[in-house]
Amino acid sequence: MSVRIRLARVGKKGHPSYRIVVAEATAPRDGSYLEWIGNYDPMKNPPSVTLKQDRAAHWLKMGALPSDAVARILDQQGLMERSHTFKNRGRAAAEEETSAAPADAPPDEAPADEPTVAESAADEAPAEEEAPEE
Repeated sequence: MSVRIRLARVGKKGHPSYRIVVAEATAPRDGSYLEWIGNYDPMKNPPSVTLKQDRAAHWLKMGALPSDAVARILDQQGLMERSHTFKNRGRAAAEEETSAAPADAPPDEAPADEPTVAESAADEAPAEEEAPEE
């Protein structure tokens, strides 16, 4: 049984409010849940959060995985440290980030141990053979 800590939407149309709930991963967003551990109202300025911190800590110890939004809330409350792996932008976007060059290295400079494009092209090009004269 995989358990998630996530948001379940409640409230009127145009004025969303959310319950922070512990639910099975296969349950629908607004479906059944195991426990209601808090509320989140993003429409207030600043957004209001009420959370049963002892119950949230209990479920985290039991292995429940928080959603991205709940991980952000738990990080603000000091219950967990959010890592940058909590992103639901899709596999392709995550792979692009990991394959991108580091920001501190200039993109124009090639590493010293790798040959430049011109050198590698010269090494790979086959030598032209002269045709035998008849």
